[in-house]
Amino acid sequence: MKILIEIQDIDNSQWDSLIQSSPVATWFQTQEAFAFFDSLSFMEAFVVAVESEDVLKGLAVGYIQKDGGKLKQFLSKRAIILGGPLLADSITDEELKTLLNALKDSLKRKAIYVETRNFNDYGRWKKVFEECGFAYEPHYNVQIETTSLEAINGRLDRNRRRNIKKAVENGVFIDDNPTEKELEAFYAMLDDLFRTKVKSPLYPYEFFAKLRTLPSSRFFMAKNVEGELLGGLVCVALEGHAVYAWAACGDDQNHRALSPSVMANYAGICHAAENGFPRFDFMGAGKPDDGGYGVRDFKLKFGGELVEHGRFVHICQPILFGLGKLGIKIMKKL
Repeated sequence: MKILIEIQDIDNSQWDSLIQSSPVATWFQTQEAFAFFDSLSFMEAFVVAVESEDVLKGLAVGYIQKDGGKLKQFLSKRAIILGGPLLADSITDEELKTLLNALKDSLKRKAIYVETRNFNDYGRWKKVFEECGFAYEPHYNVQIETTSLEAINGRLDRNRRRNIKKAVENGVFIDDNPTEKELEAFYAMLDDLFRTKVKSPLYPYEFFAKLRTLPSSRFFMAKNVEGELLGGLVCVALEGHAVYAWAACGDDQNHRALSPSVMANYAGICHAAENGFPRFDFMGAGKPDDGGYGVRDFKLKFGGELVEHGRFVHICQPILFGLGKLGIKIMKKL
């Protein structure tokens, strides 16, 4: 077996083939995703792969992220693998162990912890992850089958149908090609949401500006009859797999009759069905012990399935991990 940690050492054609054949493939493990992460000034992209008998068997694409000033950055540096590792259906336990141990070794001085955010079922490999020091943490997601528009509309919550019908009657429409000024307005709206309600760090504007240039990105901006931006949804898509809802917001409080958040998300779901994507993925719906998680309820009203593919977390630096958790808890309260 061979461990590969340099992008130039990985055979591109094998990488593409693994994306096509893996049962746990997502856009976030593609070459396009790595290049995107690597282009961002506030992230450090990484890739770790395992090859056996000249065949690529597993690969993890991710980024190291830090927030705030120097102290906060020091206590918040983490390695995130969105979607989970890309694994061949035939990967052996030993090959997976080699990949996971190489991940830990390459990131132990760069990140306080490593977290895989799984968008597929990794149950068959859970024991191997745990043996390699990756603890499983339950986490919900909402995914919608998008085989047809008829099926989508048939599963909508009654209130969702009413929201959509009323918004359409009031002239709400979707623009999938926002101007730079409109993207800036969307970002300002999203930034306000994260500061006042989500209380979690938001990617800098650079993230959205560069994402907009990718062939796989999708933007759905909800506007009123006058053309005013009221909300939007930003997605990426992997052909044959899913459309992934990466960021969404809407000024629903001031435009209740227009339901911009509902309309933007509904547009993304319909786009998946109209373009042959089998699934729309909301990319997370909180932890099981979150109680009354409003975002989860919002997503479920579109008729999706609540799944629990969870996360795997390996703590590289336990003392800093404890200090970071405490610091974040205090800052959220403040």
